[in-house]
Order: sequence, then C-alpha cells, then structure tokens
Amino acid sequence: MLEELNMLSNPKSRVAEAVKTIRTNLEFSLVNGGEKKIMLTSTEPGEGKSFIAASLAQSYALSGKKVLIIDCDLRRGRQYEIFGVSNGKGLSNILISDLSGVKIETIKTKLKGVYLLPSGTVPPNPSELLESKRMGKLIDMLENNYDIIIFDCPPVVGLSDALVVTKYVSTTVIVTAYKQTSEDMLKKTVKALEGVNAHIAGVILNKVPATKNGYYNKYYDAYYGG
Repeated sequence: MLEELNMLSNPKSRVAEAVKTIRTNLEFSLVNGGEKKIMLTSTEPGEGKSFIAASLAQSYALSGKKVLIIDCDLRRGRQYEIFGVSNGKGLSNILISDLSGVKIETIKTKLKGVYLLPSGTVPPNPSELLESKRMGKLIDMLENNYDIIIFDCPPVVGLSDALVVTKYVSTTVIVTAYKQTSEDMLKKTVKALEGVNAHIAGVILNKVPATKNGYYNKYYDAYYGG
C-alpha cells in the first residue's frame, strides 16, 4: 500500500489534488485551529475510509505537520497492513493495561512525519474499551506530541464504536463509495452522528471513475461538502 501512498508525493497528481482539497476544506471548516483531532468513519465496510485516513495523514505531513493515526477499528483494523507494520501491540493492548507511568510508544512509519498507533489484538469488548476513561487519558497523553491526530473508526451503522469516539474529536468526516453507498445508509449515518452531537465537517465520495482520463481510479476521487 505504501506505493499508492507515495503517489501523494507528486503534488500534481489527481490523487494528491483530491486529498489536498479534503485537507483544505477541513482547515476552512474549523478556522480556529480546532481540526487537530479528526475522525474518519463510513456507513459500511469497504468504502475506503482507512486508505483515505492514511492519505490525509500524509497530506498533512507533507504540509509540515507531525501526524498520528490512531486505528480505532478494534474489530477489523487495517492501518497496520497499509503501512506494513506489526499489529501485535496496539490500541486495544494499551487500553487493557495500567497507563500510570507508562510511556506510550507509537510507530514511526516510512512516511516522513506520519506516526501510527495500530488497532492491536482484537478484544471481546471494543466499544467498552473505546468508551473507557483510559481512552480519554491516552488521548490526553498523546495530544501535545502531535499537530494532527486522525482517528480511523469503524462504520457507523450497526456499531456504536465510532459514536463513542466522537466525544474525543474536533470533527468527523464520513467516507462513502460511488455506486455502493445508498442514500438510506448515508442518512442513517448522519442521523446517528447527529444524535451524539458530532460535528460533521463533510462527506467524501470515494472510488469515483476518472472518466476525464479514461480510466478507473482504483482508490478515489474526492468531493467534499458539508
């Protein structure tokens, strides 16, 4: 996956421009600098939220920011696969331990400025761990060490995990997929997020055909709107 992320290093590529548009809109949507903690979620699995989270992290890093990705998808975390690192110890393992006096070690990825806290071992109680006081304490411990923290969360519909995480973040971005996400699923997602008073910055339409160039972009074209 790192090869695909490296496409962002070319500022003139369609991918880089699409992700830069997302980043710029986030910056404008929270002009007071409150975009430090950003949550990405989706309506259902397979819409590409994890890759976009990683791409957004790299885009911020290329602009000079120190970025941490926290993989909060404790059921099916993918960030470790994207960055080619071990998932033997991660967020879930930290949340079941005693944080007193513990130095939290994140993984320095091969992308300059991008750090990762993978999801870790699949626990029996993901929602409870994410809602625990230890999760809040962990974020407090990490927050001052990074300019931007991106939370890669599970889909909203059918799970409470992402809804729990909204209390820790500044804003939420919903990832949808072209000809995959139904209007009904998107409405359910928005309603659920609004039900916990989440700040929704916008919606990304992913996997859009690149008709202008005559080929299908495997990953995404991004349209942003609030």
